[in-house]
Amino acid sequence: METLSEIIDGLPNICGSEALIEQVIQNRPGTVFKPASRIDFGRIKSAAAIALHMHQPLIPAGGGDLANAKIISNLKHMMENQDIGDNHNAPVFHWCYKRMGEFLPQLIHEGKEPRVMLEYSGTLFHGLREMGLHDVFDNLKAITSNPDYRRAVEWLGAPWGHAVAPSTPAQDYRLHVKAWQHHFAAIFGTEALERIRGFSPSEMALPNHPDVAYEFVKTLRDCGYTWVLVQEHTVERPENGWGPEHKHLPHRLVCTNSEGESVSIIAIIKTQGSDTKLVAQMQPYYEARSLSRWDLAGKSVPPLVTQIADGENGGVMMNEFPPKFLEVVREASGSETPLMNVTEYLEFLADMGIGESDFAVVQPLFQKMIWDRFNPGDGAEKLEKVIEDIKKEDHRFHMDGGSWTSDISWVKGYENVLGPMEEVSALFYEKVLKKGVPTDDPRFRNALFHLMTAQTSCYRYWGQGLWTDYGREICRRAMEILNSDF
Repeated sequence: METLSEIIDGLPNICGSEALIEQVIQNRPGTVFKPASRIDFGRIKSAAAIALHMHQPLIPAGGGDLANAKIISNLKHMMENQDIGDNHNAPVFHWCYKRMGEFLPQLIHEGKEPRVMLEYSGTLFHGLREMGLHDVFDNLKAITSNPDYRRAVEWLGAPWGHAVAPSTPAQDYRLHVKAWQHHFAAIFGTEALERIRGFSPSEMALPNHPDVAYEFVKTLRDCGYTWVLVQEHTVERPENGWGPEHKHLPHRLVCTNSEGESVSIIAIIKTQGSDTKLVAQMQPYYEARSLSRWDLAGKSVPPLVTQIADGENGGVMMNEFPPKFLEVVREASGSETPLMNVTEYLEFLADMGIGESDFAVVQPLFQKMIWDRFNPGDGAEKLEKVIEDIKKEDHRFHMDGGSWTSDISWVKGYENVLGPMEEVSALFYEKVLKKGVPTDDPRFRNALFHLMTAQTSCYRYWGQGLWTDYGREICRRAMEILNSDF
């Protein structure tokens, strides 16, 4: 297999070898986890899955004045300023990013069957490498590539810059998804990329505007993903607009656009809110223990309780998770309620003849209200009119997308960052994408790096203050690159 350089001209390898990545995904094996699995799927009554989401933004804080400061990891900034706020947590964060590389081998050598799904943003990967924290990569590579351990860990894809799907232009979001695959393959190798099937959207944000949702799922399918993690409150049943009934079984997320085109992907429902304590205290395992097999497509299958949380944030995750994870793995291994990873679970279902077409259909939130008065195929203009009419009639209705932060709009109140972000996106399209600048051109990589770094959700989440200044500064640099280099 061809190997990719991780760093090119001081930047992460985020573009330029798209043909190779596509070839790797097209030629990958059909099943990846089941052959090595030691779980007796026919005997178990339920299972639990946990995913750890890890992210640090890149910020213009490496030096005195904002306009000339080097772009560095927020973690580096924390490390160098530990007397400010919560920055004293920086060394613990460093440990959190690598500790699965310690826990999994230890448990496997005990004869146990640990399982964990990992999702790291591209900005975190790059920041860690720039800081020289190579121990993180050594630990992660061991559990990702070593045949003795890799059945225990499933990597999930993500947008490179931790961009939120509902408000990131569709063509940019596709660049984020591809850049992450590119960067991951450069770090861990193409064989590790072959094993990735699931996708974890930043902030669990699912677009609900029909055209944006369609592009989101189409991007995932085009990039080889077969399933996506969704938050239970962001989807509804098409027949009645209610939430999903059997949350612990896979669903089929179907998205239709204004032109009448449809695309679908398996949706794994993450229940409840984004309370880090749920994963830190291994709540999915205890919930799963209270469940028995359910009927699916005329067959008896174990339900899978799935949760994701930040893997480093909060005292409970930093301190209580390690002993709890070890305790639960020891108890769950060989029991009627083991830990499983999602792709492993789906491969066992496929072996029983159960696949995507057997799963109950869901669609993004509030779409039933649209389909009740709009015929797919009537076009974008008519769709916008219908959306405006419903907004006037129902104050709860919105097309900002849904996420675990359902009390926070990802669009309203962010105009002072979204304005510059949208300008950069439009300029990148005009100067780079429209002109067909080759993706292996160093100018393309430099512009893309700044575009994606600016679209990190942190710059929108905070709305005002220093983080807004950071976001605007990265946008300014991106505009400068686009205006001077192209």
